[in-house]
Amino acid sequence: MICRTAIMPNLMKPDPSYDDYIKRWSELYQSQNYDNGLTGYFLRKSHAWAEADFGPDIHFGKVLEVGAGTGMHIKFIRHSYDEYWVTDHNQPLMDKITLPETAGKRGKLCFAVEDAAQLTFPDASFDRLIAAHVLEHLYQPHKVLREWARVLKPGGVISLALPCDPGLLWRLGRYAVARNKFIKAGFDYDYWMARDHVNSINNLASFIRYYFPDVSERWRPCRVPSMDLNLFYIAHVVVKEK
Repeated sequence: MICRTAIMPNLMKPDPSYDDYIKRWSELYQSQNYDNGLTGYFLRKSHAWAEADFGPDIHFGKVLEVGAGTGMHIKFIRHSYDEYWVTDHNQPLMDKITLPETAGKRGKLCFAVEDAAQLTFPDASFDRLIAAHVLEHLYQPHKVLREWARVLKPGGVISLALPCDPGLLWRLGRYAVARNKFIKAGFDYDYWMARDHVNSINNLASFIRYYFPDVSERWRPCRVPSMDLNLFYIAHVVVKEK
């Protein structure tokens, strides 16, 4: 029998370069996502909503932010801290980080390249872990949640901000605004979103509720607990004694 795969040409396109994508994405990420328009407004609001429960009267000893990207989230931090670790797996994104002066006044800032799914920190190292728009990108999120809980002290808090993808309102916003901007910038938007947004919000919410009985949920902007009527899901999880 002749093996057809040995004689037939490869009819698929080659994979585009992920490194080139990340480099170009890092150059446009801030301006295309956050700096203007409805997309920027609501993405900034998602970070503010994630910090609404933690005012200036709250203090965390050590804070770890995973998938920090260009450092957007720390601009919305209001509580104080002893140490705040800003981490991301992609150096090109971290090279674009600009932080407000207030960030350093609240406590010591530390920077490290870290894989959010395989952290190098010891067990029970932090009092709070922040993941804003991160978990939807990571394979095997149920294992990632366990890894994040590992580095938290008993009673520590995991704070999550997630897009309501593939909810109706999120998809409307994507196709009406964000998609067109990135296509004009030369990205194959649909391809990269298919590779990047690998977890749906309904599945992620199910994992969070299963593993953590002590979870406070917020749906924004409509507040009704529905992925179709909202853009973002905010959750704060208290990690119990192991």
